[in-house]
Amino acid sequence: MYTHILLPTDGSDLSKAAMKHGIALAKATGAKITALVVSTPLQSLVVDPSAATKALAQYKALVAEQTAKYLDHVKEDAERMGVACTTLSVEHDKPYEAIVDTARDHGCDLVVMASHGLRGVSAILGSETLKVLTHSTVPILVYR
Repeated sequence: MYTHILLPTDGSDLSKAAMKHGIALAKATGAKITALVVSTPLQSLVVDPSAATKALAQYKALVAEQTAKYLDHVKEDAERMGVACTTLSVEHDKPYEAIVDTARDHGCDLVVMASHGLRGVSAILGSETLKVLTHSTVPILVYR
């Protein structure tokens, strides 16, 4: 059925639940997983990129620390379940594009992701999940 499942996460509670579901699905189908965190470059978050120069190193360190936590959590859960897991961290100003590209470039045959993330259910209409659903050629399982 599935051989390689992509599990993008943002560390939200719903995303963590989606990861557990994705790992269980991988276990049941004998698939391997790739856990993915997409971070947004600081320059994409500010109006004047030169204003971010001083904060860039601090921002990158914070993102690296949070990303490592998210990915370590997924990897530990996968290992406990006996599921092969690789982790990947990507910096991209459009997270949905990074998810779509990663699924395609890594030969994933399913993406399992939460219906909404850190911004909450009110952001679903503009969510990264909706954008992935719109642009991906790989099947998507949306965990609600």
